[in-house]
Amino acid sequence: MAFSRSALLATMAVLVASAASAQQAPMPEDLVWKLLEIGRVVDPPKTAALFAPMQEQEPYQGVKTEREVKYGPADRHLLDVFTPETAASARPVLIFIHGGAFVGGNKRTTPTSPFYDNVMLWAVHNGFVGVNATYRLAPQSPYPAGAEDLAAVVAWVASKIGERGGDPARIYLIGHSAGAVHVANYVSHPEFYKVRDGGLAGAVMVSGIYDLNASPLGDPEIAYFGSDPSRYTERSSLQGLLAAKIPLMIAAAELDPPRFVEQFNLLKQATCKRPNGCARAAMVPQQSHMSEVYAINAASSPLTDGILDFLKTDK
Repeated sequence: MAFSRSALLATMAVLVASAASAQQAPMPEDLVWKLLEIGRVVDPPKTAALFAPMQEQEPYQGVKTEREVKYGPADRHLLDVFTPETAASARPVLIFIHGGAFVGGNKRTTPTSPFYDNVMLWAVHNGFVGVNATYRLAPQSPYPAGAEDLAAVVAWVASKIGERGGDPARIYLIGHSAGAVHVANYVSHPEFYKVRDGGLAGAVMVSGIYDLNASPLGDPEIAYFGSDPSRYTERSSLQGLLAAKIPLMIAAAELDPPRFVEQFNLLKQATCKRPNGCARAAMVPQQSHMSEVYAINAASSPLTDGILDFLKTDK
């Protein structure tokens, strides 16, 4: 959704005010303008061009990478592990699950891209072992392949991360976009667990979809969840998330397409009816659907600050 000039000015004022009210240093004004010009759409190439120059380039100083580790039998059952070069033990573990509209995406967008190595670098710089995993895609691998693959990732980490300096008792799962949907489906459906109680100390879902009945599904979602609406309630994560004992954080971006903001608000309001209280929630000012993750490790942001606070609080 593109903005007119008057809408750009009005939205710019709102974003600056949002950053101020959140007591966050605003992004450079020219960068905010460029995000506004892209609009409330999912545009990885244009957004990546803005943030790639701000990211670290390989070889990464002080960080050791272990690439293309198999966690299961499928071709896409692969993960990367990021650890500090200096030996460390019992670090908490952050697993990142990328997006891609269920039919695309990867743990690294190209062999030389900084995305999503940037999330792993941020994890290591903040005291974690980072695990960046990919998964099978629709339509060849429809529901519940994503949740099954995440179960296998968590089981691999629980079994193997100790020898890499990680603490299997403190595993956190973070997903973005379709990755957030897979995280939500895993957390909300205990039948997929391979590790006791899901094996997680916490889960973070960034710009996901949690109720498949709330609005019509697009072609990529139908490719994954199927075309039978009678199955959407059981394949949604909403009710299961309300019953989950795993600590939860949800986030969305102010410049997200409206549907993601609606789903964020829906889940936020629903979790506040739980006996154990509201999930941690963050609306990320001045960011878009892709920039909220492409900005990670480039500079401090409300998203990373909020996630880090959540992870430290729930250790």
